[in-house]
Amino acid sequence: MNYFSLVATHSDIDLETVARLSVGASQVASSAIQDSPALTGAVSLATCNRFEIYGEASSEADIEAARSSIIAAISDTSGLPKSKVSGSFTTLTGQDVPRHLFSVSAGLDSAVVGEREIAGQVRRALVESQSTGTASGGLVRLFQAASRTARDVGAQTALGARGRSIVSVALDLAADLSSTRDLAEKSVVVFGTGAYAGATMALLRERGCTDVSVYSPSGRADGFVATRGGTALTDAALPGALTRADVVIGCSGSERRVSAVDMQQLREGVDRTLVIVDLALNHDFDPGVASVENVELITLESVRLAAPEEQAESLRQAGELVSGAAESFQEQVASRSVDAAIVALRKHTQQVLDAEMARVRAQHGCTAAAEEVEFALRRMVRQLLHVPTVRARQLAAEGRQEDYTAALEALYGIEPEDTASPPPEQSCPVHELEARTGTA
Repeated sequence: MNYFSLVATHSDIDLETVARLSVGASQVASSAIQDSPALTGAVSLATCNRFEIYGEASSEADIEAARSSIIAAISDTSGLPKSKVSGSFTTLTGQDVPRHLFSVSAGLDSAVVGEREIAGQVRRALVESQSTGTASGGLVRLFQAASRTARDVGAQTALGARGRSIVSVALDLAADLSSTRDLAEKSVVVFGTGAYAGATMALLRERGCTDVSVYSPSGRADGFVATRGGTALTDAALPGALTRADVVIGCSGSERRVSAVDMQQLREGVDRTLVIVDLALNHDFDPGVASVENVELITLESVRLAAPEEQAESLRQAGELVSGAAESFQEQVASRSVDAAIVALRKHTQQVLDAEMARVRAQHGCTAAAEEVEFALRRMVRQLLHVPTVRARQLAAEGRQEDYTAALEALYGIEPEDTASPPPEQSCPVHELEARTGTA
């Protein structure tokens, strides 16, 4: 499989740039695929501190053209120059792609190491790509393997037991900065109705907070609170709620940003501390609100700095699980890549066998002698194909599958068809042909 990925995260560039790159993230994959035959599939992963695009090219030689189509699509949707977009991403290819995605899904590349939310975001990224038709079969398998790896890390290491998350660390900081640490006594306003807003509501319930209001710039607050609790806020009710609030948590990332001037006016005459937690990639609050009297601002950078260090042993175990899963996935990909060649060789041999048996039957009819000839020929075919089949698997494991296909073309003139990417629910073409030729 000709995987590659474009990666822009909080570790390499500032969050403002990540936010600008991810504008229109949901449109990037379909736009790039439509504009470039070199790109056969793409999945976009946009979170509060990263924007990554995973692609599959038609061939290894097409990776650069496929990458260029994605860069152009991001430039179109974000309004940034192509040079700026290209320079903001790190490009991964080969075995680095699954290794990185598996690490991301397991929370090892997060601001809060081992965080839980990212695994769900990886799953949703795949689901959304499947619904829009941009996820190729190879990318589906890649993301499914990433989700399995995240579950294994959560179940087999202390990272999962701790249950830390970006939201939980942010709420701890908010409690520390408040006049009292008990969030159950606070009036909280949540901006947004997405994944982080949902996680925030769940954690607020766990901490006994009942006075929660939800504001959605897109008007989805009523449906959101219907299943999660809380009070939906209209545009008219929002100013009053912000005036009364003790904690405000921004998770929407809409284009409507609360300015320092707005907050100054709303909090005029209020002597209680207001803690604003801005978790949105596109900030819900202007950074200048931190200068307003009695207002404390918590950002993703604050969360990253405050995140507890995980035990070295837990990280080592998680790292080994990720590395092992990535290697196993690559071996499976390499093995699958020679299926087309094996199928082509078996088809060629089957055709020769069928032609020879047709001549035997034409000469001897369906007699016992003909049956003995057929039995002998099939046994010979089975023996002849055993070594080439085993050798194909060995070469694939060594990353030399192209040597095998080149040999078939040189010796037999066989050009394998692309049968290496059947959906998981379909039977393997190699096994089907083995059953026909009796060479399993």
